[in-house]
Amino acid sequence: MTNLKDHKEASDEAAIHGHGPRPPGFFILTLGSIGVVYGDIGTSPLYALREAVAAGMRQDGHISDALVHGVLSLIIWSLILVVTVKYVLILLNADNKGEGGTLSLMALAQRAFGRSITWIAVLGMIGAALFYGDAIITPAISVLSAVEGLKVVTPEFEPYILPLTLAIILGLFLVQAQGTSRVAAFFGPITLVWFAALAAVGLWHIFDNPSVLMAFNPLKAAHFLANHGWIGLAVLGAVFLSVTGAEALYADLGHFGKRPIQAAWLVVVLPALVLNYMGQGALLLANPVAIDNPFFRMVPDWGLAPMVALATAATIIASQAVITGAYSLTQQAIQLGLLPRMEIRFTSEAHAGQTYLPQVNWLLLAGVVILVLAFKSSGALAHAYGIAVTGTMVVTAMMAVAVMWKDWRWPLWLVLPIMLPLLALDLVFFGANSLKILEGGWMPLVLGAAIFLLMWTWREGSRLLAEKTRLSEVPLDDLVASLAKRQPPTVPGTAVFLTGDSESAPTALLHSLKHYKVLHERNVILTVKGATVPVVDDPRRLKIERLSDRFWRIEATFGFMENPNVPATLLAIPKDKMSFAMMDTSFFLSRRSVRASKYQGMPVWQDKLFIMMARNANDASTYFRLRPGRVIEVGSQVTV
Repeated sequence: MTNLKDHKEASDEAAIHGHGPRPPGFFILTLGSIGVVYGDIGTSPLYALREAVAAGMRQDGHISDALVHGVLSLIIWSLILVVTVKYVLILLNADNKGEGGTLSLMALAQRAFGRSITWIAVLGMIGAALFYGDAIITPAISVLSAVEGLKVVTPEFEPYILPLTLAIILGLFLVQAQGTSRVAAFFGPITLVWFAALAAVGLWHIFDNPSVLMAFNPLKAAHFLANHGWIGLAVLGAVFLSVTGAEALYADLGHFGKRPIQAAWLVVVLPALVLNYMGQGALLLANPVAIDNPFFRMVPDWGLAPMVALATAATIIASQAVITGAYSLTQQAIQLGLLPRMEIRFTSEAHAGQTYLPQVNWLLLAGVVILVLAFKSSGALAHAYGIAVTGTMVVTAMMAVAVMWKDWRWPLWLVLPIMLPLLALDLVFFGANSLKILEGGWMPLVLGAAIFLLMWTWREGSRLLAEKTRLSEVPLDDLVASLAKRQPPTVPGTAVFLTGDSESAPTALLHSLKHYKVLHERNVILTVKGATVPVVDDPRRLKIERLSDRFWRIEATFGFMENPNVPATLLAIPKDKMSFAMMDTSFFLSRRSVRASKYQGMPVWQDKLFIMMARNANDASTYFRLRPGRVIEVGSQVTV
């Protein structure tokens, strides 16, 4: 039964990465992308225009035609330039064998240069670190902004807004362990209804003041910024809230594909967002008192309660998207050697991509709860929101330049005129959001800096540990030649020694020979490597080399979107090359006890941080999905 199950897992994984015979149709993928990809940006109308107009009123003192037209123009052209041009038309083409996202782009850039480039790795880690800030803020601000609609229904609901928000958030994170496949089936239809509602109420209110159509003129945006100085920058920072979630277009590329994501944006999402923002603007010009909550003020009394319920469902979906994104990002970071191994639970037998990471889940929940209790309103949280996303966008634009130049082989004279204006726009947005650092923008920066430190420490500590270990190890070829001359007693079965360096004899093998003084009939030196591609093709998965009658060297390579399953990989080896029976196979692991040293490459405090991360890492047997009863661990001490 175990062998059949392992084979099934391998075949399921192959199917999920594009080898299955019946891929979903274009319409299904488009509908799915509406639910997952656009959930975050689709909830921005709940608060973006309100915050931008409120910021502009600091100078104007009242709601004027110039203020509303300027803000609307800034929002519309931000959606066109940042989302449509940069992401939909350009970045969706920068796929790493079909996958997107910050770390995928980093891996693509590294591969394009043909070696590890430190500045590209640093950019990738910064972008990934800032994403975690986004993953904490999005559930907090989205759910709060939806539940705040209850105040519009009746002010008597106000005392219950925070408790109800916390209850929804707690329920959302508690359900993660059960898997989200059933809930995900409703994401697309619910979000489609949400966008239809956005378009409908927006179109209805445009007739309150049709002059808002003038906002399509980009000169309105330019004139507003030219006449509002520093306040214009503050407004620009709030306007950026309308494009938060744009990174999801690129991050979820591998789930839905380029064409469905592009079609969903151009046909459904962009028109709905523009209509809703313009409807809110027309309402404010006709009734300035509606500035307290222009989104829900557009809804007639009979539709308020249903709209609050629909908005809450939409914000839960948006939150689910970033939570799932945090799981995927963490899994990629582990495979790329940027984070220690963590427990990964598979919540679906049919879809290997549906995972649950308990440590990430509970840390995210703690962060979201703290934010809700600290900021108490979506308006206050808006100050902390933009800076994490703008930082990620700046990083993405910079790495895109490297990919277009080195991977696409476009000349710099073509790349720079295309990307520099978009990078400049991202930097302007980043500068505008930097004005909100003291008002809450410091939070995602501090969180991002902490996560970047963890990633950098793990990357450097792992490199130093590998170098130190290599100095004390014996070349594998020399050991095999020595054992061929003086063979120790033989015991039946197969021994698989996992090691990070295929050229050196594993510590576990040396200790086994030293203490047991016996050798198995077959000995496999297995190295599991990570690749800079999301999925490794089956023909390139394994490299098998026979060293002697009793020794084989195997290198198994997995992409950064894959889950290393060592038993299934070994069982998939053709019988004419090598045959494995798991009940006759023992896996030997080297467990290192790491100690800090004053004379190595990192400061002592960073050594201790690395040691703490190593001690809390998930054990290799669980990560590689080895059966506990077939694993033997041998310990050693190493200083870093």
